[in-house]
Amino acid sequence: MSGNAAPVSAGGEATPKRFLAGTHRLVPPEATVARVRGLLPLMGITRVANVTGLDTIGIPVVMVIRPNARSLSVSQGKGGDLASARASGLMEAIELYHAEHIPQPLKLASFNELRFTHRMVDVTALPALSVSAFHGHFRTLWIEGRNLFDEGATWVPYELVHMDYTLPLPSGSGSFLMSSSGLASGNHLLEAVNHALCELIERDATTLFRLSGDEARRQRRVDPSTVDDPGCRALLAQYARAGVEVGIWELTSDVGVAAFSCTIVDADPEPQRPIGPMGGMGCHPCRAVALSRALTEAAQSRLTIITGARDDVRHMGPQGSEAELEAARRMRDALVAEPKVHRFQAAPDFQGGTLEEDHAFLLGRLRAAGLGEAVVVDLTRPHFGIPVVRVLVPGLEPLNDIPGYVPGARARRCLSERAP
Repeated sequence: MSGNAAPVSAGGEATPKRFLAGTHRLVPPEATVARVRGLLPLMGITRVANVTGLDTIGIPVVMVIRPNARSLSVSQGKGGDLASARASGLMEAIELYHAEHIPQPLKLASFNELRFTHRMVDVTALPALSVSAFHGHFRTLWIEGRNLFDEGATWVPYELVHMDYTLPLPSGSGSFLMSSSGLASGNHLLEAVNHALCELIERDATTLFRLSGDEARRQRRVDPSTVDDPGCRALLAQYARAGVEVGIWELTSDVGVAAFSCTIVDADPEPQRPIGPMGGMGCHPCRAVALSRALTEAAQSRLTIITGARDDVRHMGPQGSEAELEAARRMRDALVAEPKVHRFQAAPDFQGGTLEEDHAFLLGRLRAAGLGEAVVVDLTRPHFGIPVVRVLVPGLEPLNDIPGYVPGARARRCLSERAP
């Protein structure tokens, strides 16, 4: 956040959430789309494509195209209805544009040059890179943010904030694990900040779950018959009608914010149309929203493969038709065989009526888990008026499948506690 920006902490009048179908937002998705529509050409957005019909599932998914993007030229959006999917995709593209074009002032300096005169983030707890060049005297770029716990100005590495991946990268790059985690937009600054916090908590919970061991993971397989939220049940029914097997696991970590992952695969994989297993993740104080996000993201991931919009997604999975077909069959068999022993109601559930209540809850859970910093960099451009932020929470784990990942303290503790 720039030095003269308003604080994002709760205060003043409460901001009630007025849209609660599958996600919690300040306004309905139609209002979000209407608000940003006139700005799309200014951010290079040339097309919004409804690609739902390219798959058999029917959960709405859109692609948002930015041909001159400096990171991803195609963003995806998903939701329980088409308006929600459009709003989701547009806001993802918009937040990427903001992170690709950051006008805030930067400082090129080493950590040791700044630490006596500037409040610096705890660099030892940031996502490390296995081939990092960083050390106390390494000169890199820094940008000012604000710690949500005490509103203190805090400087963070620029490479963990920007998304301008054009080459050559800015001076001092190659120190930390770059990703889009913690980048978020919203109809209100708190809505964006809360979304970013949930995403970071989700990534951390996913990595810890993956490292927890086979037996621990099996014990978190959710029985879908215990899901009592009407929206989530409707999504599960769509998968069932399309002949798609769904596996759900609760990922919630010691942070205590509900998180889920799901894996989908055709119950009868087609040799002429082999699609490997795909997954989705979701996190939110309200467990129904967390599960809804995971279920809709899985449908989005599958359509990402079908449309060919992301080469990097396929790169991490099976290669070739035979490999995809075999992977689908193996996953189908595993999902059918594994017992579903966990109840949906076992996940924590917080039903905040305002953005401020959710914000206080999320910060409280982070503090209870021993995490003392949550730094927000406000990327909002006044002439656009769309709140966009990048949030860093030192100590939370990034996704462990990002190339160059190094286990942090939480991951190392998880591995040390894992039963042999």
